[in-house]
Amino acid sequence: MTLVKFNPAKNNNGSLLPGFSDVFDSIFNDTFFNDRMISRVPAANISESEDHFHVELAAPGLKKEDFKLNLDRNVLNISVESRQEQNDQQKNYSKREYSYASWVRSFTLPETANAEQIDATYTDGVLKIDIAKREEAKAVRRQIEIR
Repeated sequence: MTLVKFNPAKNNNGSLLPGFSDVFDSIFNDTFFNDRMISRVPAANISESEDHFHVELAAPGLKKEDFKLNLDRNVLNISVESRQEQNDQQKNYSKREYSYASWVRSFTLPETANAEQIDATYTDGVLKIDIAKREEAKAVRRQIEIR
């Protein structure tokens, strides 16, 4: 049996079925349901240039000190752990959504990546990671003459 919140005092705007919209409100406005619909892991773009692999993560609202980058057996782990500060004791919140949870993104580096040359920068809410390619993996380009 599912419990549905019903508020008879709520104005139903002349609805023929009073309480019908309450069923949908209870489903779609429920915190448990909404928290699972919102992805808390940042989106990533992965690209490749002639001499580097590039990883970009959209992670606004953080500081570069919040990030931890680790390389373990060709797996690049990017993690953030931040806690919600409880300094607003005077306010009585009915809902509070300003917070960041912990998350980890892991990327397996290809064999052609040079694990010794990884650079990371964080600007304008985007973490950019550049991973150099090994010399033998860089594309060799030359003009071939036709005889």
